[in-house]
Amino acid sequence: MKRNFLMGAAALAGLMTLSACGGGAGSDANAPAPEATEAAPAAEPAATEAAAPVPAAGAEYASFTTDVAAGEKVFALCRSCHVLDEGVNRVGPSLHKVVGRASGSVAGFSYSDANKNSGVTWTTDVLFKYLEDPKAFMPGTKMAFPGIKDAQDRANLVAYLESQSK
Repeated sequence: MKRNFLMGAAALAGLMTLSACGGGAGSDANAPAPEATEAAPAAEPAATEAAAPVPAAGAEYASFTTDVAAGEKVFALCRSCHVLDEGVNRVGPSLHKVVGRASGSVAGFSYSDANKNSGVTWTTDVLFKYLEDPKAFMPGTKMAFPGIKDAQDRANLVAYLESQSK
C-alpha cells in the first residue's frame, strides 16, 4: 500500500512539475514530503520461494526481472505528455511502437535539434538509460521530465513500452 501511495505521490509531483512548463524540473524542492510511517519488519521469503536477485547500482536493463503490469502503472508519469496511440502527438510525441524506433522520427512532431540529430535508436537499453535523466542523456532535449531514478520502476516501464511496441 505504501508503494502505491508513493507511486501516486510521484505521479502527482511529476504532473505538477510538467504543468509548470518544466519549472523546477530536476528539483525535489516542490515534491511532497514523504509520509512518516512506522517501519514494518521485512517479510522473509517462504522456504520454497527464492528471492529475486537485486541488480547492483548502474546495472543494465537486462539484469532486471521486469513486471509489465507494474510498468503500466509507472507509465502514469508519462501520460500527461505522451500517448501510445499511433499518430497522436501531444506535448510529447506518440510512443506508439517506440522500442526499435529512431529518435526524432514521429511525423508531425516538432523535435529539438538534439533529438532529431542524435542518431539514437530507442532500444530497451537506451530507453532504460535515457529515462533515468533525459537532459543528461541528451543535452538540448525539450523534454522537461526529471527522470525516473528508481531503476526497478524504470525497468518495469521499459518492459511495458516494449510490450506495447509489438
